[in-house]
Amino acid sequence: MAIREICVLPDPVLTRRTQKVTAFDASLPKLVEDMIETMRDAHGVGLAANQIGVSIMLCVIEIPEEEEVRVLVNPELVSQEGERKLIEGCLSVPGYQGQVLRSNKVKVRYQDLQGHKHRITAEGNLLAQALEHEIGHLNGQAYLQHLVAKDAVWKLDEDPPPEYAEDMDDEPSLDDAEEAVVAEVKD
Repeated sequence: MAIREICVLPDPVLTRRTQKVTAFDASLPKLVEDMIETMRDAHGVGLAANQIGVSIMLCVIEIPEEEEVRVLVNPELVSQEGERKLIEGCLSVPGYQGQVLRSNKVKVRYQDLQGHKHRITAEGNLLAQALEHEIGHLNGQAYLQHLVAKDAVWKLDEDPPPEYAEDMDDEPSLDDAEEAVVAEVKD
């Protein structure tokens, strides 16, 4: 395992759509191990392969308080419902965070490391946000493209502008787990 360097915007690898994985060989698990170690070292919740310079459709997500790391190969957003305002940051935009609009409920289809097909639905929780965020990376988009307004971004060590601080009280927390929904299905 190795910690990889995280690409930072405006690196072009982050603004291009990634390539579909077609070979489910021994190189994928090694890459996933490096991605997990890199994500944990940077204190992230998720990491897309292009964030470490590998332009393939692969991401990892690790939600605090959960025991598993989700590995999604060729993930695709199938449907999105509702809308919510959230505060979001990104390992590829270090030192900043912003207020974004994200879906309340997402349905995703993906493959595992063996190529088996799965579906996952997440609603009203951090997983729903992370799925949308990481799949956005794989499609060449950063969270900055989902800001509620152009000025809805600020440095981590600063208070948010007053017009965005008001909405922060309405954010769901990890303590709201009983209201969150996650469903996984193997096809």
